[in-house]
Amino acid sequence: MNFPSVKEQLDIMVNNAVEVLSVDELEKKVARSIKTGKPMRIKLGADPSRPDLHLGHSVVLRKLREFQDLGHEAILIIGDFTAMIGDPSGKSKTRPQLTAEEAKENGRSYFEQASKILDAERTTICYNADWLGRMSFADVIRLSSHYTVARMLERDDFEKRYRSNEPISIHEFLYPLAQGMDSVHLKNDVELGGTDQKFNLLVGRDLQREYGIEPQACITMPLLVGTGGGDKMSKSLGNAICFNDPPEEMYGRMLSIPDTLIETYWRLLLPQHADGAEGIVARIAADPRETKRTLAREVVAQYYTADAAAKAQEHFDRVIVQKQAPEDLPTIEFDATSMPVVDLLMELGAAPSKTEARRMIQQGAVQAGDEKLTDIAALFEFGDSPVVIKAGKRKFFKVAARKKAF
Repeated sequence: MNFPSVKEQLDIMVNNAVEVLSVDELEKKVARSIKTGKPMRIKLGADPSRPDLHLGHSVVLRKLREFQDLGHEAILIIGDFTAMIGDPSGKSKTRPQLTAEEAKENGRSYFEQASKILDAERTTICYNADWLGRMSFADVIRLSSHYTVARMLERDDFEKRYRSNEPISIHEFLYPLAQGMDSVHLKNDVELGGTDQKFNLLVGRDLQREYGIEPQACITMPLLVGTGGGDKMSKSLGNAICFNDPPEEMYGRMLSIPDTLIETYWRLLLPQHADGAEGIVARIAADPRETKRTLAREVVAQYYTADAAAKAQEHFDRVIVQKQAPEDLPTIEFDATSMPVVDLLMELGAAPSKTEARRMIQQGAVQAGDEKLTDIAALFEFGDSPVVIKAGKRKFFKVAARKKAF
């Protein structure tokens, strides 16, 4: 196979990376790959603790795709066995364990979503229960003998928990060892991960050496900050943009990020965009609002299409900016000529309770056509022609009386 030169490959491989351990070793592996015509084996472990992937996951997945595009073999490990332990990385307390069935189901969803970035046909997918599940207790004892408690406590999250008297379960020490055994089994050349995975990646490197295998090079990628700024992107924190979010929602949430994150998002989420780093900075300085809109369109187009991204922007401008109803709003028909406004809001799902419905009406947040509804005791009269009900800033409903068949 004809690979690009060593320099061309390294420039792409280290771009946006936080740390490469080590560049010299990676360079030697690349040179050998070119000489032999044999692709390198690149491993990425996927923790299927949650079935939904977000843009934070895309950072390392895009790096794996870059290796694929260079001609190397991408190996995606679904940690269905290690998920039953629970990855302690960055956790201040013991992580809940999954059942084997939950891990398998989440793993299938993970691969389907990851395929929006990876070339699925050129991705080898493995489940580590296939080899870890066959280890005997004697095998685990031998594996544990390769690492000391002192080394485990060098891990930042373990050290913090130990000093603050937070419990650390023995099984959590087995997680990095189990992940390391993935590298021993696969004999991969490179492993990718976020910066929070550095310890696990290094354990894999150490264990390969212990088992007489050439140690893997480790590449860590930045953790994407969530939409609110500050914390890393996480669905549990409510600051995530997920792969499967509808285009309109994805676009709107992209526009909610602080201006200070535009450059970082552009650099990490659009790594192959025609604009280089200097071009991004110049764009932001000239017009941050339009740059953010372009960023949002580009990201939506990656997970859907350019047409879907354009329609998402039109939807945002119409509904959020101009405060008009969406053009494709379906008509909801009722078998009634009238209904209390409070009950109507409940039927439409515009309010979770009658108390909330009354509060919305009293605050002037409910509108029928061009008329504000401010009387909590009022009846809404259905007509033959549909009427748009607006509840709050973004909820629109088109209602009408059901036409009788003759």
